[in-house]
Amino acid sequence: MPSALSSRRGSAKPLRPLGPPRNRTAEVVERLATEIARGRIPKGARLPTEQELTAQLGVSRTVIREAIAALRAEGLVETRHGIGVFVAAEQRRPFRIDADDLQSLAEVVSVMELRTGVEVEAAGIAAERIDDVGRTRLAKALQAFDDAVARGGSAIDEDFAFHQAIAKATGNPHFTRFLEFLGRFLIPRQSVRAGLKDPKDLHAYLEHIQGEHRQIAEAITAGDMAAARRAMRRHMMSSRQRYQRLAVK
Repeated sequence: MPSALSSRRGSAKPLRPLGPPRNRTAEVVERLATEIARGRIPKGARLPTEQELTAQLGVSRTVIREAIAALRAEGLVETRHGIGVFVAAEQRRPFRIDADDLQSLAEVVSVMELRTGVEVEAAGIAAERIDDVGRTRLAKALQAFDDAVARGGSAIDEDFAFHQAIAKATGNPHFTRFLEFLGRFLIPRQSVRAGLKDPKDLHAYLEHIQGEHRQIAEAITAGDMAAARRAMRRHMMSSRQRYQRLAVK
């Protein structure tokens, strides 16, 4: 019996062995997910057995089992007991952003475009619903940012905390979870630091950002939904433009 993939729609060629060690499970997941996405492993096709995948990819059975479990969790494959693992006919992959896909400022800007749509609305809702606890949290976040800049830091954590404070002020936990999901993709300050080598330039850059933060906070604290949305949109658009300028340098 051939070791290649087989199904009623045909078969695919054996997969090439993987390269040097990295995260083997992640590599196998990425390889198989790519093959499925490109149709090289068609919907309904049976995946090779654990033994076949181990031989084709040059990894252990444990890695293969973990990778199949991850693909199953993403809805890409399904297990038919006693028969094997098959590519799911209906695939609903959960939303995710892979760190490996964010290797350039242009790709970072793409994530920022997504953020804009979410955070502009979050600012408006926060202005509508903010209470004394939310106002205090925003004030502390602004002060923490000021303190970080005064120390000569990049204020990455403090910037993130400011945006989280706005998300929490909405009273909608999904906004907070969305920002937590983005995590390190949210404030790509290291990319900025690469383009701002002079500490004075970095300090001026952060002061400008903080000025935008204050405008957002003032509008939210005042309960002005329209002004909050405008201020957040200006901030996001300004940030995107700054990163885009750096991307072409």
